[in-house]
Amino acid sequence: MIARKLRLERTKSKLADAQNMRTAVIVKPLHVQMQEAAVSEPKGRALRIKLQGCGVCGSNIPLWEGRPWFGYPLSAGAPGHEGWGIVDAVGSEVNDIRPGESVAFLSNHAYAEYDTADRDSVLRLPASLDAMPFPAEPLGCAMNVFRRSGIRAGDRVAIVGIGFLGAVVTRLAVQAGARVAAISRRRFALQVAESLGAERIEALDDPGRARDAVLAWTKQKGCECVVEAVGRQETVDLSTELTCERGRLVIAGYHQDGPRQVNMQLWNWRGLDVINAHERQPRAYLTGMQAAVDAIGSGLLDPLPLLTHVFPLDELSDAFEAARNRPDGFLKALVVP
Repeated sequence: MIARKLRLERTKSKLADAQNMRTAVIVKPLHVQMQEAAVSEPKGRALRIKLQGCGVCGSNIPLWEGRPWFGYPLSAGAPGHEGWGIVDAVGSEVNDIRPGESVAFLSNHAYAEYDTADRDSVLRLPASLDAMPFPAEPLGCAMNVFRRSGIRAGDRVAIVGIGFLGAVVTRLAVQAGARVAAISRRRFALQVAESLGAERIEALDDPGRARDAVLAWTKQKGCECVVEAVGRQETVDLSTELTCERGRLVIAGYHQDGPRQVNMQLWNWRGLDVINAHERQPRAYLTGMQAAVDAIGSGLLDPLPLLTHVFPLDELSDAFEAARNRPDGFLKALVVP
């Protein structure tokens, strides 16, 4: 099922009746169990949200696969952090958002039917987005990566890795007037990048050949900005080689499976600006999320074609599997209660 067919019903009449909920729990690597839990009462500045969906992030996959440094079982609903839904109840100190309003929010327990979030981590969504699946956190992440990249009209930009993040940044860079080369292992992803306006597409199956092709495209000068959106050693190496002197190397991939080595000689010789584009402050995430709302409202960005797979909550393992293996036609998975 593709996300364009997903239409979410607003169940305001049932919001106040919830006492128990179903939630997904990763009880051990590669094993998700559905459990029942009490629906908590929001206090103070907290809001309770009836989830309409949650995106599956690439950073979720190691937690699902298992690593020696993780402990199991994970807490209920973890590590879902791309949720959106309808406010169900609010704490006594919340007076600017009411039950029944659509919101996106920051949390880590959104693989469930309900979740809670602090008011400072909640973004009100306009009525125009009521029927649209809206994983605002990854959209906000892409907006922040683009902002941090400093991409300008006329820049030659290489985007290494065309998943959901790379595709959104491709569109934003093209809209800004940049010339974009998109690099990916998957033919489908390259076709998406081309449809979004990439001037050149290159397969990543042979990094050396991709490097030579993109450098030839720039007449051997390199790119003013290179966005690394994969999270692997080989793509850091390739991205470094694609930069021009005084270029910008933007790290947007998730490098969480171990340390990396960098070509400091080349970084230094070219005088690169190296930007870690991952925000860590909730305020910065919310700023990016609001920028995504504005971009969609203005017609600058249409995320629906990039939301390719939808799974019910009790098929969360299948959603993780799709995100890990990326079958043909895959860019982004959503999980809906």
